[in-house]
Amino acid sequence: MQKIEAIIQPRKLEAVRQALDKIGIKGLSVSDIDGYGNQKGHTEMYRGQEYSVAFTKKVKLEIYTTDNKTDEIVKTIMETAKSGKIGDGKIFVIPLSQAYRIRTGESGDSAI
Repeated sequence: MQKIEAIIQPRKLEAVRQALDKIGIKGLSVSDIDGYGNQKGHTEMYRGQEYSVAFTKKVKLEIYTTDNKTDEIVKTIMETAKSGKIGDGKIFVIPLSQAYRIRTGESGDSAI
């Protein structure tokens, strides 16, 4: 089992969600986050004054999956979220040792 964390641009969220739905991924968690990477923030204008914004808005997706679906999910996210510009995001794959479904008591792959 794997946990996939993807940090992407907020404007790409709906397209990624639809693409994941097409490959049979029905469940995911989404969090609004602030952060920075190579971008190091950006500057904006307000009432004629330029000011620096240290953090940019991003969206973090968390998907729990079986080992055999991991590569397909990562490929789908990469193809859908990519704009080719700095700030497209990152994907992390983290191994899971166990998962449990609280309602039924199922464990392992069947709990996902």
